[in-house]
Amino acid sequence: MARIFITGSADGLGRAAAQTLMDAGHDVVVHARSTARLTAVRDLVDRGAAAVVGDLADQDETSSVAEQVNRLGPMDAVIHNAGVYTGPRIMPVNVVAPYLLTALIRRPQRLVYLSSGMHRGGRAELAHVDWSGLRATGSYSDSKLFVTTLAVAVARIWPNVISNAVDPGWVPTRMGGPGAPDDLRLGHLTQEWLAGTDDPRARSSGGYWYHQRLQDPHDAVHDRDFQTELLAAIADYTGTVMV
Repeated sequence: MARIFITGSADGLGRAAAQTLMDAGHDVVVHARSTARLTAVRDLVDRGAAAVVGDLADQDETSSVAEQVNRLGPMDAVIHNAGVYTGPRIMPVNVVAPYLLTALIRRPQRLVYLSSGMHRGGRAELAHVDWSGLRATGSYSDSKLFVTTLAVAVARIWPNVISNAVDPGWVPTRMGGPGAPDDLRLGHLTQEWLAGTDDPRARSSGGYWYHQRLQDPHDAVHDRDFQTELLAAIADYTGTVMV
């Protein structure tokens, strides 16, 4: 059984993945934005899950989350699930936090990043992005293009780590809304499969997945120059280089 850390586990797809993985016997570490939000995962903690706390919109708190995870010991997999859909927190939560956690958490065997089919509408332009979130300078689609590119870049620069991006579909969570047409179970199945199974297909790296099937992402995702530019921009902002 694997030890798996899941960001944004207090509700939605993150909580669903945590519960399903625990039901399958995996050792899960859950994450909540604040101590008040820990009540949402109290039942999982009572069942044996470990918990870490920190607001991923804040760089210092994100670094603290990484420290808390590292104190728990090595992870077999990390699912970068946390995300926001609107507002100035889009870039810090959806892009900067996954980058920082990837750089600072002791390197696991597998990394899974939550993308979206909307990433195809993103712009591969970084010149005017405010990574701090003080200004809303990028869209949700932009952020998902960036994090998908991050996943594929990590697969390239860390060949001993299995790194993939997942489009969960438009599912009926708080973010997706009650009228979302996709299957909720399928919305968290692929990331669980990539993080915790021995299926040979789940051990491939650098993919963009939708319902356990590889898809073609935005052309910029596989552009090495854009990957390099993105990693350099976030490293410059955070002062943390991914090595």
